[in-house]
Amino acid sequence: MSSGTRTLVSPLTLARPRGKALYWTVFTAVVLLFALAFLFPVYWMVTGAMKSPDEVTRTPPTLVPKAWHLSGYTDAWNLMDLPTHLWNTVVQAAGAWLLQLVFCTAAAYALSKLKPAFGKVILGGILATLMVPAQALVVPKYLTVADLPLIHTSLLNDPLGIWLPAVANAFNLYLLKRFFDQIPRDVLEAAEIDGAGRLRTLWSIVLPMSRPVLGVVSIFALVAVWQDFLWPLMVFSDTDKQPISVALVQLSQNIQLTVLIAAMVIASIPMVLMFLVFQRHIIAGISAGSTKG
Repeated sequence: MSSGTRTLVSPLTLARPRGKALYWTVFTAVVLLFALAFLFPVYWMVTGAMKSPDEVTRTPPTLVPKAWHLSGYTDAWNLMDLPTHLWNTVVQAAGAWLLQLVFCTAAAYALSKLKPAFGKVILGGILATLMVPAQALVVPKYLTVADLPLIHTSLLNDPLGIWLPAVANAFNLYLLKRFFDQIPRDVLEAAEIDGAGRLRTLWSIVLPMSRPVLGVVSIFALVAVWQDFLWPLMVFSDTDKQPISVALVQLSQNIQLTVLIAAMVIASIPMVLMFLVFQRHIIAGISAGSTKG
């Protein structure tokens, strides 16, 4: 360690048994407190669905259910028709993710490597949309989806009403472009010398090198659709086509609190699993600044 480096606890103190024991005690306590702060709400929600309706509303609350009831989860699955709404959400999220990945990747690659005319102006216009509040775009988006220009058809109660607006994601496009900018030009020139065209270079060279950022963009795209409420509420008036975020609100009027809590637990499971499976892509995407040739 260099002489100019300062830390909260000096190396000399850590070298002593008492200092080392104190350090690990404080470190363990802080980690446990943070883990408790994050995990306790999850525990409270999962066990809340297993309590009786009277117990879940009593004061003071009970930390552990007096009797464990799994009927809340089965009732939520059947009474609220969760399979249908979960499938609707999967279809809407998957379509938005696929279209966004295709079009944002193509646009970012063109702006980064193909250098089109007025490319900087186009990029500036795209980034300018990030300064417009999302609420200000709701009405124009709805009018466009309700009567699609030129075609004059309605996309209400249609997954396309979710897919097409999701494609225009300036943040993900800029994230992809910044990553493509860091890919060495020598790699692309070597592909051109070997006879690869623009599309072949994108497919065989650029995309394999861009897996970390594509994973991050995929997570952003899926989570944005999965947790969105206002826009699906406006697009889908048909209850049978509503995603889980809208259905939980629409169907919660005459449902017991324990059943509603159980439904929220079930609705959150896919996102939790996705983060657990793809968490390494988030870390890799954060550290994706350096590219090996």
